[in-house]
Amino acid sequence: MKSFIPIVAVSFLSATLVSTTYAADVPEKQKELVEKQQEVKEAQKELKQETRKESLETTHEVNKEMLQVSRASKINGTNVKNTAGENLGGIKDLVIDPESGHVVYAVVSFGGILGLGNKLFAIPWSVLHWTRDKEYYVLDLDKETLKNAPGFDKKHWPDSSNKWDLQREEINQFYHVNP
Repeated sequence: MKSFIPIVAVSFLSATLVSTTYAADVPEKQKELVEKQQEVKEAQKELKQETRKESLETTHEVNKEMLQVSRASKINGTNVKNTAGENLGGIKDLVIDPESGHVVYAVVSFGGILGLGNKLFAIPWSVLHWTRDKEYYVLDLDKETLKNAPGFDKKHWPDSSNKWDLQREEINQFYHVNP
């Protein structure tokens, strides 16, 4: 039994020393863990920014491609939706500037019932964005705002340069587009 007491004492002292050593390491380990967590958060943030940048670049390239080399017959009839995915109508026609040859407006039909009473909106081409899945254009407006946009009915298109110029001023102001 006499030899057992020193063994127990040594074991007890060893356990005490080890536990105090580990106890001293706990705050340090916690600090290291917090630092690692912060590093992970920063890495996630950078990755998210990088992914967003790549996504924007890809979308820009798709938009650029669609804006530069697309047949009018493929654009006409294409749906236009808002950022919430609600259908805002369909592209019925394109308005081209005869001097530059650039598409200035997409004429979108919206409203009415079964195609009756639809209002036409000349939407600046620059505010429409082609979707990544290449199925529709996105216009960053809700339905109520679009209802209040300058438009015309299908029997009363602006049929002269003067009427388009008047319409253009109102449209550019509504969509915040610089001429």
